[in-house]
Amino acid sequence: MLAATVRVTRDLDLAEECAQDAFARALTAWPESGIPARPGGWLTTVARRRALDELRRESVLRRSLPLLVDDGVAASVEDELVATDEILDDRLRLICTCCHPALSRDAQVALTLKLVCGLTTGEIARAFLVAEPTMAARITRAKKKIAAARIPYRVPPVDELPARIDAVLDVVHLLFTTGHTAPAGADLVRLDLVERSLDLARMLRVLLPDDADVAGLLALVLLTDARRATRVGTDGSLLLLDEQDRSLWDRREIDAGVALVREALRRRPPGRFALQAAIAAVHGEALRWEDTDWSEIVALYDLLVQVWPSPVVALNRAVAVGMARGPVAGLTEIDALRDEPALVGYPYTSAARADFLRRLGRWEEARSAYEEALMLTTNEVERAFLLRRLGEVVG
Repeated sequence: MLAATVRVTRDLDLAEECAQDAFARALTAWPESGIPARPGGWLTTVARRRALDELRRESVLRRSLPLLVDDGVAASVEDELVATDEILDDRLRLICTCCHPALSRDAQVALTLKLVCGLTTGEIARAFLVAEPTMAARITRAKKKIAAARIPYRVPPVDELPARIDAVLDVVHLLFTTGHTAPAGADLVRLDLVERSLDLARMLRVLLPDDADVAGLLALVLLTDARRATRVGTDGSLLLLDEQDRSLWDRREIDAGVALVREALRRRPPGRFALQAAIAAVHGEALRWEDTDWSEIVALYDLLVQVWPSPVVALNRAVAVGMARGPVAGLTEIDALRDEPALVGYPYTSAARADFLRRLGRWEEARSAYEEALMLTTNEVERAFLLRRLGEVVG
């Protein structure tokens, strides 16, 4: 809805205002008239009409139109894409605007998650491991820069997409991980975000069929999503990999993901998405928990930390080391990361440490680590899991 409204306003702030107004009107109208057959269409129509009304005011027209210009390229590009049956929609247009090279990488990703994906500023801040006021300021600055630089609201020509694709891939990946395990709320998975990221990854694959990073990202999303149906038990409780019924994993997604991994790994050196997908493929191809090749996973993480030296990757590698070489080795690796600023306040650090302490029978330390993880966790399914584990070490 927002993306469609921006096409009218050429002004991100005005488009957001019109979208919010449409939701407010729905809260008033729908209880009386009933929910329409196509709620999304109703909201979009109301938002665009509000935008047109605003643009009829001369002062708003002068303020808005110069901000997001259409330089005439978009039409020819759309004709080209339609002629070749490539998929294009308003979300991709908005992503490409938000991921313009004039913006910093962090600003590109944060702004797209906010405007295209509908994440709250708090959710985006947690994804970036920064404070919410810091993220709010970053998003505001990005919007102002788009307006000041008169960044075009369009999908760039196909030959310009590769230069912008890294930021777009970051957005889709963060969108998927946020949906795969929601930062907060009653549900473990936000299906809307998962499905949107799948759609966008497939769209990018059509646009750039020879790009190894696109293939790697789509592989990662498919292989990870293949486990969706088994991550929560019938009672709503969180199930870890060793507890999941692997016969219920989506083998079609796994097969498609493995084929894409092989394609993505042909590039030398392999990219981070290809390596992450390869790790997911090791899990996907293990028919039993006991069959998991943890040594191979550690080796893949060793490559990944070189390609993508992220604190979260280092933490995931530490967990894999613990699975491959025992809880003492894993705990040693995690403790070496405890002073990493980006991991301070990151709930999975405490949760992983608590699990290794539990396995070692160090009950008091495990209890303290689980309590710390609970203080940092806002997803209710994950909190219930941590409370259950805390009860085990306390009892």
